[in-house]
Amino acid sequence: MKTLLLFLSSALLLSLSSPGMGLSFCSWFCLVPLLFGCSRIKAKKAALLGFVCGLCYYTYLIYWVVISLGTYGHLPWWLCGIALLLLSAYMALYTAVFCAAASTMKTMTPVWTLPFLWVALDFIRGRLFSGFPWQDLGYSQFKTPLVIQAADLGGHHFITFLIILANCLLFTVLVAGDKKAPWGYRKITFPVVTGFILIAATSIYSLNRYENILESLPLAPKYQITIIQGNIDQNQKWNPEKKREAIYKHINLSNDSLKEDKPDIVIWPETAMPFNPQTHPLFAELLSRTVFQHNYSLLAGAPYFEPGMNGPELYNSAVLVTRDGRESRYLKQHLVPFGEYIPFADILPLPGPLVESVGNFSTGTKAFPLTDGAARLGVLICFESIFPELARKETVNKANILVNITNDAWFGRSPASIQHMSMAVLRAVENRRSLARAANTGISCFIDPAGRISRPTPLFIDCFINGSVSMLDTTSFFTQKGHFFPVLCLIYSFFLLLWIKRSRQ
Repeated sequence: MKTLLLFLSSALLLSLSSPGMGLSFCSWFCLVPLLFGCSRIKAKKAALLGFVCGLCYYTYLIYWVVISLGTYGHLPWWLCGIALLLLSAYMALYTAVFCAAASTMKTMTPVWTLPFLWVALDFIRGRLFSGFPWQDLGYSQFKTPLVIQAADLGGHHFITFLIILANCLLFTVLVAGDKKAPWGYRKITFPVVTGFILIAATSIYSLNRYENILESLPLAPKYQITIIQGNIDQNQKWNPEKKREAIYKHINLSNDSLKEDKPDIVIWPETAMPFNPQTHPLFAELLSRTVFQHNYSLLAGAPYFEPGMNGPELYNSAVLVTRDGRESRYLKQHLVPFGEYIPFADILPLPGPLVESVGNFSTGTKAFPLTDGAARLGVLICFESIFPELARKETVNKANILVNITNDAWFGRSPASIQHMSMAVLRAVENRRSLARAANTGISCFIDPAGRISRPTPLFIDCFINGSVSMLDTTSFFTQKGHFFPVLCLIYSFFLLLWIKRSRQ
């Protein structure tokens, strides 16, 4: 019973450290009870209790799934509950593997083993079955710019690595000198000292890097952006009778913003235009009342049809119309499973996607920025912002501003909105790019290359925000090489586990 309480304590601390709860400092010691528990039991029991810990934590973290599927997907609540438990159980499997490995490695210091393993498991979860890297532990620090500056070295995975390392160091200090300690050492060893040195060195780097970025921002070219938060009810968004009303609301908010500032571009959220711009007469009307009348560029989300092998293909897109009438678009590359398409649709007898649209969305393949004068906009649609590789590719292709357009109405008033926004903060820091976030119901905001959030909007209000963002062209180490850090953790963990298995045999 005492051991179970240790694992449940870690589940509670993990939950408290997540965005929304606001106790991010808990992440720096959240796994210490779990490590104590793993040190006292065998691998099979550690895996079972680790699964229970993960199930409790992830059920809280992603309970918004019930809101999305039930309130807006119109599925029965009992089915929503099953879906939540299944997804939470899948994610808890990674915690179970980690705990089993932690129990197995009792003859080794956890400092230079477990941080690599945790990051490797996060990396696998972010890729397997199309990937669901929702709220890796590093994102808990999104409101602490001084802590997350090292993300420009190894991405948010490196921040996660440092958090797990700190947990292992604290655990090591607590058990040092205890003759009953089951781990393979009783004192502070050289690996532990090097762990403290890495934490100290990273802290110094983060402080210096933060100051350098802040000094460079005033010298960079500026781009004036207006973000529109239309606050369109999800249940009314695709109603044919409400389309004109929704468009007029966005138009009026855009033109009202001119009383405060003259933007270079106005950004509307994901599918703010709930129709195909190629054929719908409302598109020409809205352009005449915005872009051509007031001389600014417009970026807005809209469904888009393109000829395909088997007929028209539907995309979730972002359309840019510049002041001179030039039109370009970005097609979403990472779709939401069961939201925008059905995995294995040819063999699974399942209903269509939950998104109210003509049919399954197709997948875009290009990550080239949309150009508006000197601004090169790297667009991320909805939960594309949780995948580091997409923002990195946009930056490699010369994007000097990142833009995240999304519709977070699906989350209701759950913590998911702030969780989603927190991951965009790390995309800005990793690539050292300003990021503008336009969300239908919030949270809309600006994020500078140092990770500082400005003008965040409340949820479920219609409003606009104006901001001047810096266009940096420097390339971070993460953008060049640092994105391989989790891959190296995976390789290291594989050979480590292989060596342990052979040594036991």
